[in-house]
Amino acid sequence: MLARLARIPVWVWVGFNVALLGWLALTSLKPSREIFDNPFSLPTGVEAANYDSAWTVSELGQGFINSLFIVAIASVAVVALAAPAAYMLTRSTTWTASPLTTFFAVGMGIPLQAVIIPIFVMTTQISSFANDTFGWWDDRISLTIVYIAMSLPFTVFLLTGFFRTLPEDLEEAAALDGATGLRTFVRIMLPLAQPGLITALILNIVSLWNETLLALILITDNEQYTLPQALLGLYQTMQYTSNWGGLFAGVVIVVVPILAIYLWLGRRIIEGLTVGSGK
Repeated sequence: MLARLARIPVWVWVGFNVALLGWLALTSLKPSREIFDNPFSLPTGVEAANYDSAWTVSELGQGFINSLFIVAIASVAVVALAAPAAYMLTRSTTWTASPLTTFFAVGMGIPLQAVIIPIFVMTTQISSFANDTFGWWDDRISLTIVYIAMSLPFTVFLLTGFFRTLPEDLEEAAALDGATGLRTFVRIMLPLAQPGLITALILNIVSLWNETLLALILITDNEQYTLPQALLGLYQTMQYTSNWGGLFAGVVIVVVPILAIYLWLGRRIIEGLTVGSGK
């Protein structure tokens, strides 16, 4: 009985968020005047121009493409780097393995605000060096590198839990068959750790897709803006254009892709976290 009562606030919260998402989607189809006159009514017509305005005029399309490439490259690179590191930390018998694992765990607790100035100085120096040496640099590369570095502690710490659950007997059998350590890792351990890898990949995608602070500090060129930056710029221009329908359409463009990914692969996240909690 108590468990059923405890579910009531959860379902109320879920219902509120679903209703809010539905209202947001319906409002994005209204003209700006109708949004103020009847904010909670159904749209009298479909104002598809809101999405066209948000995508082209407000440059959300370029921001979407920038975010897509940056997040995809950073997320895949983080998992590719964290997987062998986590595997070695769980299988290593040296005295440094445990302190290194603790080091990654401590890295998760460092707030971004505490290191934002050193990050800015470092990326500025990298940009200056690249421009002086090669005559070219793209701040999106700097942002991608920082994303990878900031995401590694959590991903390594997460994946160590998955690799600990994998039986060591398979590695011993592979060694008896003459397989090298690299071959064992690639052909045996990585496929077994697939739920954990997918979980880490999705969590990084969700986190980086919504990241705004680093993008605001490291990227100043409008053509290199990420999607959250472009949406923030769209909100600022609403003060002068009053295109509130376009603003709501922009919010839908930002929210819906990541929500669709979570609905599609959310079960894999839960399965992966459950496997990782085995030990």
